[in-house]
Amino acid sequence: MADIEKKIKELAVKGRDGKLTVDDLTGGNFTITNGGVFGSLMSTPIINPPQSAILGMHAIKDRPMAVNGKVEILPMMYLALSYDHRLIDGRESVGYLVAIKELLEDPTRLLLDV
Repeated sequence: MADIEKKIKELAVKGRDGKLTVDDLTGGNFTITNGGVFGSLMSTPIINPPQSAILGMHAIKDRPMAVNGKVEILPMMYLALSYDHRLIDGRESVGYLVAIKELLEDPTRLLLDV
C-alpha cells in the first residue's frame, strides 16, 4: 500500500503541475474515480478499455442507520464497482467491495496489515 500511495502522490503532483505524460496515463488495469468531491451520491462508473474494472466512490453524507435496534445518524458513502465479467467473477468482486468497506470503516487496518 505504501508504494501505491507514493506513486499516487507523485502522479498527483505531476498532474497539478501540468506535467503528466502519455506514459503516465497508460498501462493501468484498474481505475478509482471519486465523484464524491463533486457531490455525486451514486453512479455507475464505466470501465476505461482495456482495463478490467473501475471503482466509483461517492460523497460521504450523514444518514440514518439501524445499529443494534436503534436509529443512529452515521457518515455513509456509496461505492460502485463496474468490472469486465469475462475477467472477474461476481463472487470475487463482492468480496473485494466487502474488503474495501471494512478498510474504510477501520482504516487503521491499512497501517497495521491486519
